[in-house]
Amino acid sequence: MKLSQFDFELPKKLLAEYPSENRDEARLMVVNRKEQTIEHKLFKDLIDYFEPEDVMILNNTKVFPARLFGNKEKTGARIEVFLLRELNAETRLWDVLVDPARKIRIGNKLYFGEDESLVAEVIDNTTSRGRTLRFLYDGSYEEFRNKLNELGETPLPKYIKREVEPEDADRYQTIYAKSEGAVAAPTAGLHFSKHLLKRLEIKGVNLAEVTLHIGLGTFNPVEVEDLSKHKMDSEEAEISTEAVAVVNNAIAEKRRICAVGTTVMRALESSVSSNGTLNEFKGWTNKFIFPPYDFSIANCMITNFHTPKSTLLMMISAFAGHDLMKKAYEEAVKEEYKFYSYGDAMLII
Repeated sequence: MKLSQFDFELPKKLLAEYPSENRDEARLMVVNRKEQTIEHKLFKDLIDYFEPEDVMILNNTKVFPARLFGNKEKTGARIEVFLLRELNAETRLWDVLVDPARKIRIGNKLYFGEDESLVAEVIDNTTSRGRTLRFLYDGSYEEFRNKLNELGETPLPKYIKREVEPEDADRYQTIYAKSEGAVAAPTAGLHFSKHLLKRLEIKGVNLAEVTLHIGLGTFNPVEVEDLSKHKMDSEEAEISTEAVAVVNNAIAEKRRICAVGTTVMRALESSVSSNGTLNEFKGWTNKFIFPPYDFSIANCMITNFHTPKSTLLMMISAFAGHDLMKKAYEEAVKEEYKFYSYGDAMLII
């Protein structure tokens, strides 16, 4: 398939700048692949589509406050630093993006905080906006990480034009987040409330957790017409023994296995055995899923509504079928579903 097949007009008014007041009362579009039907529900209604012993797989990654603002030495110019990944904990090396990049060269120092207690030195260029920084801080590693959390702010997606609000630190985090390392939330999971998870548990639906630390590569636009030429950035993932046992048991019993979000689906499909079961995994994945693609583990997924020409939309197309995906998105625009991180959700069964 070609890139141009994933383009569509998205009215600006459909971009969600705020989430639903109650997480589980976002709208839910239910897309049935077998029946080729579309239903309109609320997110909390998804419980009706699951039976006891079905499995829901969650991404327990936790977003850290990855956006810092500092000042360049001598000129005092204000510089935005976006923390991408920690390269070395001992030497405090990080890959980052800087803005404006043209002002930041190797050897420059950046100062953070009113007391300038955190300093970073630019030691390498990685891409046009990318740099490697070495942080200089008097204190233990734990104190250093606390300082990053204190000075950083929640990295809301670029399309949200409003200022970051204190509430965003909670809004932009799933209620089951525990493993810190993502620069963006696994947004399909933002719709789950404690009450809904409890109801699923009472019904007998089994929950499994995997970890995939979302980087900015997930959101990089595809710029080649031939999709096979697109290269995904690597993201760190982990699938535990416990998760493998729950999922493989459900495969054996032919249960519904639901990937909550595209990040879960990427993690699962990055660790499939030759006989179509799930393996343990700890490492990095640059898996890019686009049509045509045969999925091995999950037979159901929950996702948000995604950007035109995005890798996320391509995965949805591969899972739902391209024509059904197009029909669903046309319906979503017509019915004014909200798109992107704080938007509404889709259940594909």
